[in-house]
Amino acid sequence: MSMPVFFFVPTILFMTLVAPIWIVMHYRSKNRAVKGLNEDERQSLEDLLQIADRLTDRIDALERILDVDAPDWRQHKNQTNK
Repeated sequence: MSMPVFFFVPTILFMTLVAPIWIVMHYRSKNRAVKGLNEDERQSLEDLLQIADRLTDRIDALERILDVDAPDWRQHKNQTNK
């Protein structure tokens, strides 16, 4: 098999099979990125943000309780990390 044919056949296969699929998938992902979140995704994100806010409040409450019950707990934490 000659060298030009050796490179020509894979090039034709790439251009007819891989390249069109690659281009379609690229522009489909670009379109989705521009479109943004749909209503279900937006609602899920809002729910997750509310859960994160509640967890932050709980952590703050637990830290306040620990500050009262064990005032040196923060120093103990810092000593174990070193």
